[in-house]
Amino acid sequence: MSRLLVVEDDADIALALSLLLQRAGHEVEHAKDGREGLRAIHDHRPDLLLLDIGLPGLDGWQVLERVRDISDLPILMLTAHGQESEKVRGLRGGADDYLTKPFTNSELVARVEALLRRAGPASWTDDVYDDGILQLDPARRTVHVNGGEIGLTPTEFRLLNVLVRHQGALLSPAQLLAHAWDDPTGIAPERVKFAVLRLRRKLGWSDPDTSPIESVRGFGYRYRRPA
Repeated sequence: MSRLLVVEDDADIALALSLLLQRAGHEVEHAKDGREGLRAIHDHRPDLLLLDIGLPGLDGWQVLERVRDISDLPILMLTAHGQESEKVRGLRGGADDYLTKPFTNSELVARVEALLRRAGPASWTDDVYDDGILQLDPARRTVHVNGGEIGLTPTEFRLLNVLVRHQGALLSPAQLLAHAWDDPTGIAPERVKFAVLRLRRKLGWSDPDTSPIESVRGFGYRYRRPA
């Protein structure tokens, strides 16, 4: 039995989806908004997420972005709008499939089961990283250096998270573009250089000789655990 999480603010739609998916043999949890959905993802570790875009407060785009910081959990986006631009935005942002309301019951179940067949067990990287200097919490998207909180943009956070999770590994600009940018299409590798410079400055690591974020000319960047 697969564990599914439905994040949907319309109570009637959520109930209908839950009953339909339960009849199809799945265990279903429901969250009524984005923040509750993120907590449920952390608590229940579902096998698949059905995510409505038009959520109050933290919308579906923001939830998608945060989930992709910590997991490759399969995500089916649900929306009342059928614009191609929204579909492209969702798929480029990391969604696995996209379904426009209204949809038939059979189509929804078929999409869910197809995603479950294609996906293996979701991997998670939401453990807090702490090396005594840097503390990074992917679930809460917070960063502290020497105890002080640092405000980062979403791209800067993903860039730092990728470097830290691959500690010691040399990552090329192309690899960093693929992991840290929502849509790396058409973005020049030089953009990584300037993003790293901004990130170092915000973290107080501007000196390249002592910065834990090391640049290797002609190859890329890596994170060195501070001594």
